Amino acid sequence: MAKIRVKDTSVTIISLNESDYICLTDIAKYKSDNPNAVIGNWLRNRNTIEYLGIWESLYNPNFKPLEFEGFRKKQMC
Repeated sequence: MAKIRVKDTSVTIISLNESDYICLTDIAKYKSDNPNAVIGNWLRNRNTIEYLGIWESLYNPNFKPLEFEGFRKKQMC
């Protein structure tokens, strides 16, 4: 586990199976004292939902696009 400094904020980086992952909670702490709310709002964002659908269609062989479409439309309302 490593840490980097971004705008005077310490961000954790974890390496697993030759891939690096950054800690979203550390980044959210920069924006607010309530990082859970920041991440929750980010996950409800239309652009994030679209991105997740594209990512799943590219990398998840078990992805069900029709089920996702219903979920995506429900989140947009």
